Amino acid sequence: MSRKPISLFSLSLLFLILVQPLGSTSSLHNLLQSQGLPAGLFPDTVKSYDLDNLGRLEVHLEWPCLSKFDTRVYYESVVRANLTFGGLSGLEGLSQEELFLWLPVKGITVNDPSSGLILFDIGVAHKQLSLSLFEDPPVCRPQAPGMRKMGSFQAQR
Repeated sequence: MSRKPISLFSLSLLFLILVQPLGSTSSLHNLLQSQGLPAGLFPDTVKSYDLDNLGRLEVHLEWPCLSKFDTRVYYESVVRANLTFGGLSGLEGLSQEELFLWLPVKGITVNDPSSGLILFDIGVAHKQLSLSLFEDPPVCRPQAPGMRKMGSFQAQR
């Protein structure tokens, strides 16, 4: 009976699985980085995530929350997207405030990491931001669903 040598890739994968269980915040951020995206696209409140064979990513947060990059952003408790190298397309569950309006973010792309820019598709426009804004996961304040009214958020008590 012959033994096949274990590849370095297999050992690395096994190590990652043992050290960081699937679904942890840090493993999501590692996944994003391995796909050419910055680690800080999702907030510090990630509870778990699922990624299927087709690249469909589903991120579960502890609660809907409000954060800020250059403007305010709102994460629903579940954010879905198609993950490909350098991009998230078909985004659902993420909105960005622009001129007092809340617009859904439809896609996020890093075309050229050396440019230092990331592109947000907000439907009516594309917005370029500095990649440096997304180095670390943003702090996200809990926000009850349905708190958006007239294009802005009500303060919670």
